[in-house]
Amino acid sequence: MPRLRVNHVDLYYEFHGPETGELVILNNGVFMNTGSWAFQLPDLTRRHRVLTYDMRGQGQSEHPASDYSLDLHAEDLVALMDALGLDKAHMIGTSYGGELNLLMGLRHPERCRSLAIVASVSHSDPLLVAMIERWRLAARLGDGQAFFRLIYADVYSEAFLTERPDLIPMAEQRYASLDLPAAVRLIESFQRFDVTAELGRIQVPTCIASAELDLLKPRKYGELMHRSIPGSEFHLIPGAGHVVVMERAAEVNTILLGFLAKHGA
Repeated sequence: MPRLRVNHVDLYYEFHGPETGELVILNNGVFMNTGSWAFQLPDLTRRHRVLTYDMRGQGQSEHPASDYSLDLHAEDLVALMDALGLDKAHMIGTSYGGELNLLMGLRHPERCRSLAIVASVSHSDPLLVAMIERWRLAARLGDGQAFFRLIYADVYSEAFLTERPDLIPMAEQRYASLDLPAAVRLIESFQRFDVTAELGRIQVPTCIASAELDLLKPRKYGELMHRSIPGSEFHLIPGAGHVVVMERAAEVNTILLGFLAKHGA
């Protein structure tokens, strides 16, 4: 399984799709891993070369026992691109990965062909602050399945929970093996994130998508980013909660493919 040591950390990565396709990099949500993009990869890889990877603290990458930050994740990603000989890419990210995309657009715009930001924020208002602190305290309990049971109502829509109750035990089982100390560090990284005042400096073509029923990171955050980022486009995906890349994968993929087609080389 391919790993590279970059920026003092071992990162796991995978390539998918045709080698001749324009490069797309998928940036994970906070507890996601490379396998979490299963609903996007078949559509994206028809024409694009896709790099998936786990950030430090995620999945099959190294989980250092030190503080993480989204700025550090951005440095890791640039180092990974350098090591793989990659110049520029379309950046697609959901939640934590979308927030990483904002930093890539601000700190490393020369590496970004475009930014697609799904179910993400540029800062946290008091309600989100309170919800994420509950997540942090729940993760510190040290029981992955209990942690999942304490947070899953924040991220799935009621309609999805009703339609697909079979997926909840599967997700709970995955959380049983989650590295909770690393999860705490990832949560704390998000708690320090605030780039709202800088959004007007983003010059990379940007697509923002919010989910209509997202309780964790509702549409007001996407609308704020859209107003603040020059030339950005905004999409509201109906009937979906925070895990919109799973709940409404077809709609998400249509938006992403249309955006990529407009901003290809």
